[in-house]
Amino acid sequence: MIDRVAVGALPEKPHTVFRAPDGTLMQEEMFTRGGFDGPFSYLYHQRPITAPIEVSETDRGFPVARPAENGNHPLKRRLYRSLDAKPHGAMLDARTPVVVNKDVAVYIARPDRDDDVLFANGDGDELHYLFEGELTLESAFGPLSVVAGDYVHIPRSAPHRWKLASKNATLLVFECRGGCYIPSNFRNPVGQLKMDAPYTHRDFKRPHGPIAELGKPAEGPTDLVVKKLDRFSSHKLRNTPFDVVGWDGFAYPFAFPIEKYQPKTGLVHLPPTIHTTFVGPGFAVCSFVPRVTDFHPQAIPCPYPHSSVDCDEVLFYVRGNFTSRKGVGPGCISLHPAGIAHGPHPGAYEKSIGSTRTDELAVMIDTFAPLIPCAEASAIEDTGYHSSWA
Repeated sequence: MIDRVAVGALPEKPHTVFRAPDGTLMQEEMFTRGGFDGPFSYLYHQRPITAPIEVSETDRGFPVARPAENGNHPLKRRLYRSLDAKPHGAMLDARTPVVVNKDVAVYIARPDRDDDVLFANGDGDELHYLFEGELTLESAFGPLSVVAGDYVHIPRSAPHRWKLASKNATLLVFECRGGCYIPSNFRNPVGQLKMDAPYTHRDFKRPHGPIAELGKPAEGPTDLVVKKLDRFSSHKLRNTPFDVVGWDGFAYPFAFPIEKYQPKTGLVHLPPTIHTTFVGPGFAVCSFVPRVTDFHPQAIPCPYPHSSVDCDEVLFYVRGNFTSRKGVGPGCISLHPAGIAHGPHPGAYEKSIGSTRTDELAVMIDTFAPLIPCAEASAIEDTGYHSSWA
């Protein structure tokens, strides 16, 4: 939901007759958000999207994120090494659940092959961060090319598939039950990103669509796996959803390169809220990018130790010198639960005095509901992390 995009062949007015040169009536689909009150897009298909389908149960799909039996008990800081998860399968099957609450589920995905079917997540928006690799997201809106360092937003229920342009890939995935959005305080009254927002409209990448052409019959995938209420169903479609000749609207997949984020700097250390990039009910996603540090003569640039009874914090380390931590590196995922004070490792706080820049790159999500580790994450956990402050 960045701005309005209109591509391909479109009728002069919505909900009116729109035909191909041979007289075939195009089928208008309304892709909506928030019922009929939120952002939406019009998609113009060559054939009906509601044609008869064959529906069945399926064993396809990734393990659903569920709290482990003992949860985060005893309560402690945890570290997961995502690169210890072995690459396997297509994106649809290749996710490892890490932590979950009622608002968001966090996965690591390491696919090593293309998706062979379409997937639509009816349980929430998906926000991916591509840590390594190169991929193309295909949807009815057209292909979207993404590279390492890109966030990728996929709206709820949008059929799509991933294709690898590299041997394999590693992604951090957030399944956002209540949606994922640009913070409203970054927009002016007409929806334009403000001049003091941390990014501009030009920074975002939109799909190169549409896929089909008016008057030229389109072919494409017709096998669709749908996730709803944490269960997967297989749908055999009569017509491919990729037969779109034009679309117009605000709801569509997009990508955002993390290093396009414009960080703020203050006289002294500012709270992590200044790094907010995306938000949704119960959570905020933040981007930590290389930046000039605080410029008071006596500033302590390293994050201060802090206690929070309101937020759990997950940090995904991408690259750089993580001034506040030792023993962590690219691909690590830390969980710092509310109820336990957390902050820099011993020595890091004082060592940061006098520094003028940071070179660290990381993705963070803060949640108000507690994040509970999943059983599958135990295979990639560094069990000594909590005691590393000793």
